[in-house]
Amino acid sequence: MTIETHGSTGPAESPAQRLSFPRQHARTQRFTLGAPRAFTVAPDGSRVAFLRSSSGTDRANQLWVLDLADGVVERVAADPQALLNGAVERLSAEERARRERSREGGAGIVGYATDAAVELAAFALSGRLFAAELRAGTARELRTPAPVIDPRPSPDGRHVAYVAGGALRVTGADGEGDRALAEPEGEGTVTYGLAEFIAAEEMSRSRGFWWSPGSDRLLVARADDAPVRRWWIADPAHPESEPTKVAYPAAGTANADVRLFVVTLDGARTEVTWDRARYPYLARVHWSSAGAPLLLVQSRDQLSQLYLAVNPDDGSTRMVHAEEDADETAWLELFPGAPSWSPSGRLVRIVDEGGARVLAVGERPLTGPQLHVRAVLDVADDDVLISASAGSAAASPETGEVHVYRVNELGVERVSQEAGVHSAVRSGGLTVLVSATLDQPGTRAQVLRDGKQVATVASYAQRPGLTPRVTLTEGGARKIPCAVLLPADYQEGSGPLPVLLDPYGGPHGQRVVAAHNPYLTSQWFADQGFAVIVADGRGTPGRSPAWEKAIRKDFTLTLDDQVDALQGLASSYPLDLDRVAIRGWSYGGYLAGLAVLRRPDVFHAGVAGAPVTDWRLYDTHYTERYLGDPGADPDAYALNSLVTEEGLVAPENPHRPLMIVHGLADDNVVVAHALRLSSALLAAGRPHEVLPLSGVTHMTPQEQVAENLLLLQVDFLKRALALP
Repeated sequence: MTIETHGSTGPAESPAQRLSFPRQHARTQRFTLGAPRAFTVAPDGSRVAFLRSSSGTDRANQLWVLDLADGVVERVAADPQALLNGAVERLSAEERARRERSREGGAGIVGYATDAAVELAAFALSGRLFAAELRAGTARELRTPAPVIDPRPSPDGRHVAYVAGGALRVTGADGEGDRALAEPEGEGTVTYGLAEFIAAEEMSRSRGFWWSPGSDRLLVARADDAPVRRWWIADPAHPESEPTKVAYPAAGTANADVRLFVVTLDGARTEVTWDRARYPYLARVHWSSAGAPLLLVQSRDQLSQLYLAVNPDDGSTRMVHAEEDADETAWLELFPGAPSWSPSGRLVRIVDEGGARVLAVGERPLTGPQLHVRAVLDVADDDVLISASAGSAAASPETGEVHVYRVNELGVERVSQEAGVHSAVRSGGLTVLVSATLDQPGTRAQVLRDGKQVATVASYAQRPGLTPRVTLTEGGARKIPCAVLLPADYQEGSGPLPVLLDPYGGPHGQRVVAAHNPYLTSQWFADQGFAVIVADGRGTPGRSPAWEKAIRKDFTLTLDDQVDALQGLASSYPLDLDRVAIRGWSYGGYLAGLAVLRRPDVFHAGVAGAPVTDWRLYDTHYTERYLGDPGADPDAYALNSLVTEEGLVAPENPHRPLMIVHGLADDNVVVAHALRLSSALLAAGRPHEVLPLSGVTHMTPQEQVAENLLLLQVDFLKRALALP
């Protein structure tokens, strides 16, 4: 049975109601509001919990349950408006920082955790702790110290652990017996149960405590950021406010000191021991009934890592597996969902082997070069559920597609069928398959039982006011994955168009995907009169380990591939190579600055948003992975910088207009990057424009800012390229 209480992407607006695309794009947070997300499947297959706001413009998420026990019914399990009695939500500084790390722009219930049976859910609202009984559909507040961060029920549902004031605390699920299990000591630099900056920003480890399967103890991370250099982030628009002090581990400087403890419910602590001097990064923690607690720890240079099993009684560890980059030319990647134990107690991991990225269970690879494995989604008795794209040995490139597969000793079976980008959540015999395709806006969430659809989770997301006119292709000698977008009203034979490259173009940022919504902004730029090209060159994920790791010590290869793709597509598309611009944000902003400074023969204008301009100012785990230690290899940093003599173009090279955009409150790529680039350009006598965004972080969630930022970019590009 299938139910849809609304259309899968919400009702279309009438022309009188329709906003401009930039305003609609900003108001709907890129058309993500109202779409269901954060699915959790009950192991008995009776229900699915998820988050969803009430409309395509409502930021406040509610906690929902899709009940499959008696028919198919969607119901609200927790409504933040009712729980807060309509009060305005207030966030602590720690919670705001957590949301910035996860790029969370929503409100209301933005995250939750459940017990093993998916009967009790816990979440924080306005720094207060709430619990919801998912069967009964009731929610209540548990009175605890505030502000509460990251509450998580024990697997048996009898307790809820959470962090408040840097301490790990636990309370009964009935709200009784609240107490601290581990409290910070010293000068306020220690926290228990929270991920340190570098883990949350770069390792995708967003949590700092893990319940035992028996609900009698926890693994708890202790992070001390006393060794980390302090930076100050000011708000020049409000000189009466003190600057914010942040601990920022810049490349080549000290990281937080991270330790791990086994903590019992009476507060007894046992430290987990490993060679932290050699392997300081605690990258992954897994604790299930299938085996001992499992850690993945990395060396600082990320050329070596250990899989360790923990004895929770005495804290000792034994090595389960070791990985080394034998040639010391690249790095060891981290992957979602791995490592873990299979139900039979074998190690499940993703590994680069024989030029391919494969799934290994025990010591045996279960996939080959036909697949490029991206994540482990679920591990069951008889198979492993993974997401993967086509590998180097695949018969078809399947440009931009990501699929879900079941893998076991007998072979590989594809779960997702239609071309697109797919992911899944599974427990027992129930799977929630979330799919995005090129021909339909938004995402579709199907609930499958034994491979057959039994429900569709409704989406309230708005329909965009435009449809991308996109062609997925390959460009240049390296067959770089590309997307080409032309104006909606472009007629074949109408002549060449000015070109706008719209990449991210760097690590962990695939932009060429077989999905509708990721191209909406690119299409809007195309409709302003451009041929827009999105290219994923070397360094971007989804193709092969060698493709990703080719950029070691040399980010300029990512620029070479943008040029290669552009020139390779020129013979097939109406591109005016005398009017070429580039825009980007974050790494894409760096790439835009690199383009106009290093290749003014190709690029005639650029918009660099929140660019990293001096890699010595970016964080340790990311930057040292690619460029090494700045103290040991300063030449790599100079080569890839935009502010050194090597970074700036020679004075005799033509000047190209450059707009630099940066949020003054950015604590990830701090505004010093933009200011240093502006100073270097000014010293070199090179005109440019700087657009400071007051109160804006690395995200731009503010509606007016996000809208006007698009409009100002178009205005600048048209002026720079002398377009009408």
